[in-house]
Amino acid sequence: MKKFIILAVLISGITTAQYASAQVSVSVNIGSQPQWGPSGYNYAHYYYLPEINAYYDVVNRTYIIQKRRNWVTVRSLPARYRNFDLYRTYKVVMNTNRPWVSNTTHVRNYSKYRNDYTQVSIRDYNRRNDGHNNDRGRHSYPSGRSGSRR
Repeated sequence: MKKFIILAVLISGITTAQYASAQVSVSVNIGSQPQWGPSGYNYAHYYYLPEINAYYDVVNRTYIIQKRRNWVTVRSLPARYRNFDLYRTYKVVMNTNRPWVSNTTHVRNYSKYRNDYTQVSIRDYNRRNDGHNNDRGRHSYPSGRSGSRR
């Protein structure tokens, strides 16, 4: 009888665990974002690039650019953008479906960022702040002390 009860409890626990895990859905694509993407975002489906008025699809790793009056998907940027620096340019994270449909609004709202090179990329953020206390105790404190704490 003891074995039967233990077996019933185990089966019940496994069933409950499987049901609970099936209910959890978290969208995180930190590892799939390009190193030139903006730091500080756990998830991004698209980046809007105001400097060239184009979009980057993070999930599919493609660009959406305007060709004549149509939006087309390309794997790499055309030659006319060869001097365009993805690490320096400003990126706007967009998590809506087909954001280019609202391009007129994006141009109006984000054109001020066309020449803004202050945004930190994931690569540069990781270089500056790798979480290992890179200053080796040489940081200064508000009181003017530097070195190790007492």
